[in-house]
Amino acid sequence: MIDTFQRVKDASRALALLSDQQRSEILLAVADTIINNKTRILEANAKDLAKMDRENPLYDRLLLSEQRLEDIAADMRHVASLPTPLGHITKKTTLPNGLRLRRVSVPFGVIGIIYEARPNVTFDVFALCFKSGNACVLKGGRDADCSNREEVALIHEVLQQHGVPMDAVALLPATHEATAEMLGAVGYIDLCIPRGGRKLIDFVRDNARVPVIETGAGVVNTYFDVDGDLEMGRNIIFNAKTRRVSVCNALDCLLIHRERIWSLPSLCEKLAEKHVLIYADDEAHHVLAGNGYPYLEKATAESYGTEFMDYKMAVKTVGSLDEALAHIDRYGSGHSEAIITRNADTARQFQQQVDAACVYWNAPTSFTDGAQFGLGAEIGISTQKLGPRGPMALEEITTYKWLIEGEGQVRP
Repeated sequence: MIDTFQRVKDASRALALLSDQQRSEILLAVADTIINNKTRILEANAKDLAKMDRENPLYDRLLLSEQRLEDIAADMRHVASLPTPLGHITKKTTLPNGLRLRRVSVPFGVIGIIYEARPNVTFDVFALCFKSGNACVLKGGRDADCSNREEVALIHEVLQQHGVPMDAVALLPATHEATAEMLGAVGYIDLCIPRGGRKLIDFVRDNARVPVIETGAGVVNTYFDVDGDLEMGRNIIFNAKTRRVSVCNALDCLLIHRERIWSLPSLCEKLAEKHVLIYADDEAHHVLAGNGYPYLEKATAESYGTEFMDYKMAVKTVGSLDEALAHIDRYGSGHSEAIITRNADTARQFQQQVDAACVYWNAPTSFTDGAQFGLGAEIGISTQKLGPRGPMALEEITTYKWLIEGEGQVRP
């Protein structure tokens, strides 16, 4: 596999010779190729889907459709239209000795992505890496291997047509051995980004010898405050929980102020339409059971801090904002948290004190997404504090170097 890594590294140097206009034209060509080859992609995707149980929550992540391919192509066109993140002078100064210094944004070089049953990631990662001048090494999961291979084949066809090294994007075998090779590819891979569940992210962090940015795992809470608006809360909670249950920004736990416990049946009413199973603490269980909520169980210690990725949700009754904050501090993952309230002071305190990449006031956490943030697409949601945080797009996958110009100065 070292040969593959070396070819990608060589290709990354060739990418530096392309202009931003050339990179954008190639991305537009790939977007057109996606639309013109929907049948090829969907046939490959059907092979993957045939091997997965429809009841598996990951089935929705794996599923491609004509509309989803249209959306992927639209996102790629958006990325192509964005300003280049390269060549920006972020600091400039002249020293007393006359040396002229500039700090300029540049590509990382080679970015490795490890991801699970999400074939859309293949196109998203390629678009962002290519636009930012990075080559990429992709390591998808077995569940999406047919889809990923067809997608990379289409990308290779476009690159070849434009005289760009096909090794600008490489897809590794869907094996554990390939993952280990990537994580140990010191000198070849400049940055590794895992996209998946907690188990995958922990494995990458614990075993990587190359730099890693943690992304993805989301234990997401929403706090309905004593001053929360009922109708707004119903819509926000329903959207955050049921829009797509298998994604990392989906709601996992609803916190509700004890003085608004009477609002809980109404807040959860629409969830019953989607058969959402609620794990409720004693107070919430009493109220929901008394109002006939049909999908209800008693919460256990494991109900909190769980990323369900399914039509399941926990409910916890709290007596104050401080108690809600303490719960989030204990069980949250630093991904996305939300408060529903008409009280601006309470909302500002919540946003100030919650330690997460994205903190919402009167809006669902389902908006945590690079495209929704106007970034074109995303390479992942960073939950760490060192380096980028939240949705990562073009700027977040560049680094910088110092350029120094002199006229023969020497250091005393």
